[in-house]
Amino acid sequence: MNILVIGSGGREHAIVRKLKESPLVSSLYCAPGNGGIAADAVCVPIGAMDKEGILSFVKGNGIDFVFVAPDDPLAAGMVDFLEAAGISCFGPNAKAAEIESSKVFSKGLMKKYGIPTAEYEVFSQPDKAMAYIEGRGSYPVVIKADGLALGKGVIIAQNREEAKEALHTIMEDKVFGDSGNEVVVEEFLTGPEVTVLAFTDGETMIPMVSSMDHKRAYDGNRGPNTGGMGTISPNPFYTEEIAKECMEKIFLPTMRAMNQEGRRFQGCLYFGLMLTPNGPKVIEYNSRFGDPETQVVLSRLETDLAEIITAVSRGRLKEITVSWSKQASACVVMASGGYPGSYPKGLKISGLDEHGQVAGATVFHAGTVQRDGGFYTNGGRVLGVTTMGSDLEEALSRAYSAVEKISFEGAMYRKDIGKAY
Repeated sequence: MNILVIGSGGREHAIVRKLKESPLVSSLYCAPGNGGIAADAVCVPIGAMDKEGILSFVKGNGIDFVFVAPDDPLAAGMVDFLEAAGISCFGPNAKAAEIESSKVFSKGLMKKYGIPTAEYEVFSQPDKAMAYIEGRGSYPVVIKADGLALGKGVIIAQNREEAKEALHTIMEDKVFGDSGNEVVVEEFLTGPEVTVLAFTDGETMIPMVSSMDHKRAYDGNRGPNTGGMGTISPNPFYTEEIAKECMEKIFLPTMRAMNQEGRRFQGCLYFGLMLTPNGPKVIEYNSRFGDPETQVVLSRLETDLAEIITAVSRGRLKEITVSWSKQASACVVMASGGYPGSYPKGLKISGLDEHGQVAGATVFHAGTVQRDGGFYTNGGRVLGVTTMGSDLEEALSRAYSAVEKISFEGAMYRKDIGKAY
């Protein structure tokens, strides 16, 4: 097959690297890709949201299959558009992708079908939201923009002032645009967080190995929320017993609920979970592979990814057995100074070889550009330095050893990935 992967981040680089291992894949393209992805696939300068541009490229270059990786094109109906033109895709259609693109929809789905989640209310007016928060009288409280916000649309307010500021930022300043027209106000859950990605074709659900993301920018889980500063797999809190409970009470009920709603989900369904004292609860759904969870999860995948994604698209996932390495995996994200706020671009990265790699690790490029024979920063999250080990301690030790070999001006990364729990 000739495969096109849509997207330009570390997640897409991990997907490309895994597909590259498959004997079923003859050529790989990525639109638009980045400096590091260019070493593993042919990058084509077409934006991830450019439906007509993507279709034209697919038809003109004999592409057999398209992997739509990011949330925005999924929500905008890229899969619907390509499938209508007879192109096979991995990823949900727009109706199914709404499980991520609308927090209001996903919370309503969980309430309707009895899937465990935090108590919540929905508001379209900031004064009414504030009155509700003050009426509850307990902090912290979680305030979420309804729509997509690059993983940054969730604010945990510790007091009245922070709640008021959060509502003003989301609903009046519209820092996330129309995503802030409505907000979900949730109770604050406590417990270890777990991410479980799952392959599903709407009939069969195959959960992947567990992982733990580290969302906050700074050590000790402090600072603003980011797209993710690092991950480990497996998650040490996710036992076989909890996995069984999640399958029975969350994973399969979600798949069936979406079918009931006429929104059959085919692709990768992301479960962001909290292991509360009252059992596992859903914090959020995503309609695609997470970033940087993909980097550690796919590193452990032993089954041919091309075989899995084509089975999902054909509704034949039940015919596939998915196997995983027993090794642990760790990813440390190196970010630009200032991230997730404003940051410089175009800074030279030292320590990478001509393929953008470093000895002892796999470096997934998130925000890089290649020019003049070198690599330069071109985003907030720049690199995901990923390693394997016999256990988490060994994987993390190797990851940090590799990070120390790489440098660029103002580089920041958390020193406590995998230790924060």
